[in-house]
Amino acid sequence: MQRALIGGLLTGSLGGLLGSFAVLRQLSFFSDALGHSALLGITLGVLLGVNPTLVLIPFAVLFALMVSRLVDNNRLPTDALLNIIYSSSLALAVVALSFVDSYKGGIANLLFGDILGVSWLDLGLILLLLIGASGYLLLSRRDQILLTLDESLARSRGVAVGLHRLLFIVVLALVVALSIKAVGVLLISAFVVIPACASRLVSNSFNLYVPVAAGLGGGCAVLGLLLSGALSLPSGPSVVIVQLAGFLLALALAPRSRGSGAAG
Repeated sequence: MQRALIGGLLTGSLGGLLGSFAVLRQLSFFSDALGHSALLGITLGVLLGVNPTLVLIPFAVLFALMVSRLVDNNRLPTDALLNIIYSSSLALAVVALSFVDSYKGGIANLLFGDILGVSWLDLGLILLLLIGASGYLLLSRRDQILLTLDESLARSRGVAVGLHRLLFIVVLALVVALSIKAVGVLLISAFVVIPACASRLVSNSFNLYVPVAAGLGGGCAVLGLLLSGALSLPSGPSVVIVQLAGFLLALALAPRSRGSGAAG
């Protein structure tokens, strides 16, 4: 249970941190597509007979870069294109996994997560990513805020928009890849989106919005895991339920006049 609580705290904080930028940049659906496609990477690892995590990390990064390029160079609406990608990739992965005997009983864990199955190695990788992502966002804080709030203004101020977009997508892909075991394919987007949305409702500045999102993500994860242990409930869905409760509370407490939240 100790590993589970640490894993929940780290994963939730990481999801809230990246989600605070992803939501304002309208990349929440992109994280959903990454989560669904991650099952393909896991399947590839199983078929190759190697640790799926070692395959999933480069797979998620390459997949994210390819999808980003496809979205930028296609006339189809972005949401429609991402819907096609995540639905088809999930279907292909589930069909492929049905032919692997050792995973026939474990698809539920892949879809909804198994925080108790997180190893110390997984925790170490997640911690390193949290430190790296925090450092990158902090060092490029001014550029990140400009890029998030007004891309045209950021470009006119000399911000390397293309480079920062690329790096952010890579970091987001790594977050998804390392969080899948704990969170699951179907729930990963909730860890990215819900804490950020709740924080946006109650934060009156960007400087407050980001740490509140990370804090809500980590706090809700710990509370959800404690609830899961006390009531013998699935861990991933329990965390999402607590996140939902936090969002509804933020919705009730948010000033009615705040339309754009932290973006203002």
